Amino acid sequence: MKYGYFDDNRKEYVITKPQTPYPWINYLGCEAYFSLISNTSGGYSFYKDASKRRLTRYRYNNVPTDAGGRYYYLNEGGDIWSPTWAPVKKALDEYECRHGMGYTIISSRYNDISCEILYFVPLEANCEIHQIKIKNESNRKRKFKLFSFIEFCLWDAFDDMSNFQRNFNIGEVEIEGSTIYHKTEYRERRNHYSFFTVNQKIDGFDTDRESFIGLYNGFNEPEVVVAGKSKNSVASGWSPIASHSIFFELLPGEEKVLIFQLGYIENQKEEKWEKPGVINKNKAHSLIEQFNTEDKVQEAFKRLNRYWNMLLDNFTVRSQDENMNRMVNIWNQYQCMVTFNLARSASYFESGISRGIGFRDSNQDILGVVHMIPDRARERILDLAATQFEDGSAYHQYEPISKKGNDAIGSGFNDDPLWLIMSTAAYIKETGRYDILEEKVPFNNGKEAILFDHLKASFWHVINNKGPHGLPLIGHADWNDCLNLSCFSEEPGESFQTLSNKKDSQAESVMIAGMFITVGPDFVKLCEHQGEKELAQEAMRHIDEMKRSIEKYGVDPSWFLRAYDYFGNKVGSIENEEGQIYIEPQGFCIMGGVGLDNGFAKKALDSVKDRLDTQYGLILLDPTYKSYHIELGEISSYPPGYKENGSVFCHNNPWIMIAETIVGNGERAFEYYKKIAPAYLEDISEIHRTEPYVYAQTIAGRDAKNHGEAKNSWLTGTAAWNFVAITQWILGIRADFEGLVIDPCIPSDWDGFQVKRRYFGDVYNITVRNPQHVEKGVKQIKLDDVALEKNIIKPIKDGKTHKIEVIMG
Repeated sequence: MKYGYFDDNRKEYVITKPQTPYPWINYLGCEAYFSLISNTSGGYSFYKDASKRRLTRYRYNNVPTDAGGRYYYLNEGGDIWSPTWAPVKKALDEYECRHGMGYTIISSRYNDISCEILYFVPLEANCEIHQIKIKNESNRKRKFKLFSFIEFCLWDAFDDMSNFQRNFNIGEVEIEGSTIYHKTEYRERRNHYSFFTVNQKIDGFDTDRESFIGLYNGFNEPEVVVAGKSKNSVASGWSPIASHSIFFELLPGEEKVLIFQLGYIENQKEEKWEKPGVINKNKAHSLIEQFNTEDKVQEAFKRLNRYWNMLLDNFTVRSQDENMNRMVNIWNQYQCMVTFNLARSASYFESGISRGIGFRDSNQDILGVVHMIPDRARERILDLAATQFEDGSAYHQYEPISKKGNDAIGSGFNDDPLWLIMSTAAYIKETGRYDILEEKVPFNNGKEAILFDHLKASFWHVINNKGPHGLPLIGHADWNDCLNLSCFSEEPGESFQTLSNKKDSQAESVMIAGMFITVGPDFVKLCEHQGEKELAQEAMRHIDEMKRSIEKYGVDPSWFLRAYDYFGNKVGSIENEEGQIYIEPQGFCIMGGVGLDNGFAKKALDSVKDRLDTQYGLILLDPTYKSYHIELGEISSYPPGYKENGSVFCHNNPWIMIAETIVGNGERAFEYYKKIAPAYLEDISEIHRTEPYVYAQTIAGRDAKNHGEAKNSWLTGTAAWNFVAITQWILGIRADFEGLVIDPCIPSDWDGFQVKRRYFGDVYNITVRNPQHVEKGVKQIKLDDVALEKNIIKPIKDGKTHKIEVIMG
């Protein structure tokens, strides 16, 4: 069942029913100020850090779902409705929500009154705009009372929801004209405040939640809205809000435009006060002035559209598959950007309270955006390196405001260091800027270093932490945070990721071994570029040695093992009763080149097809764990078919897609791609539940009661890896150290496709033809009508448009 449709020309997903299977959301903001907004105006806003700078309050795991947002109410003679359906939920005559690139437009019609609300965050501004257009489409004069509402969060999202003995005593606001300022804790240690304003004289206001809503009422029936008159309440302690009331009349055909603005301001310590007890509002006045007319708002909105069109223009495809086109050209790249901006910190599944910016996560996110925002990718790489310890290990997370490592999580995830090599190599392949290797980035302890020193530490961290089989020690966990082989948790509430009560653990990871041989050759290339020939040779010896260890100790008869546990027992083996085959090493070991010469790679991939494939994608392991295995950790704590215990973990499906293209199987690679790409799942939205325009982290596996139901949408490494799989390995257009590689691996029934790719400042229009209907192989390639010997386009750097013609065969 569909709840909307794709509007590819406008780069929007259009929702036509407000009661979607789960709130379908969008993100506003792409720099420092961010908002989550659902299709019925739920969500919240924050500055940089969803945990430490939360501006508005939201209630997770609430009944009903999606409680808290930016709400508007219309009262016409006691007939009350919300233009966004929620929170009043009165049946509307028409409803439509358009989620676009960095903006959302919700429009509705009720009783011959139409309303459209445009929500967006302007570029280079720490605020969000709500532009409301209300039109009288009847043939008589109408009288209205409009009420706005947002609820302020007391900055620290965790403290806000837990420390009530303090928080019910500290709420403070100021009111100046049509602007309500939230200044809780500003009088002491904070130098920031927020505000909510409208570009018109108001008829009343409220800033105290209980006064506005009523102690026993809900968002759907606030006392003030029902009564049709503001109380002009001033919050003192308790829960501060911001609400305006505006009375107006509309003649037949008349339209009224109102511009609301929610903003964030920081002042220097010496400039905090206008006078004792009164906040300095100069910056707020200036910010309000920037967007207080319809013309100014429209110009800012056009500028935002130009920004996104520019980003998405770096890679576009035209093929016979409409769903792939819209995923590659619009939604996959958009999701990559949102995920890069926020890592795993704030979604409708990540509360924004307990997570910082992930080291592993963000390095992977870079893979999906480096072609769009190379300078920001560079900055992120350096930020991540700065959290690294001198021995090569790294904080698993860091805080986005302080950029300091998260002590609560710590380090010890032994795959983390290798991701830094992968992201740095991706940046250099895309830009050719080897100078990043010379950037000064101290280690976490303050010791001076350059980025190349960090990469060496990353590489050697694996070498210095190997187990009895010559495979890398897993530490707390590898990519699979829930495979905790050194944990052995028996107490409820213990963190599987931080508990490590087996200090002598020799548990090993075959997946990290596969990663090591996959990223290792890139490290060798970087060593050679730096003139470190002996280091390059030594590194290559270690890579070859690791390959031999995998071939000797990392394989079962028909697939790659997953790990060795604390006791030295195999994990992911036919010898196990449960968890006999895992997905991760089948991808990374083949990406690293193991089994390509002797047919074992194809054998392992056939095992994946046979054991892990379902109608909704590849599950993470089989058979699922039916009981708790203390030696394995959190993975066995989930019910069968959910999360790491046998769900379709969409993040690692692309690793198998890539492996399939390496062995030349385009049919199967694209089959796997289609199974989890959300645009292909639009018709089964009642089963899939989450948004049909962005990837989810997981889909319930075949052992789950709700097989096919997705969870944890938006912020997931799935976005970056699927973009890598489809563009670099299936379409086969990828940047390498030597230039742009053209090596498609596609279904045999494809006639071909066309791609526009920006690279080193030039535009390449690439036409691929497949007259013999093969899956892989480049028979002929021409650059500007000149035949090339190799399928690598060396950077031209002349700022012009170039033509590449490829004949497969």
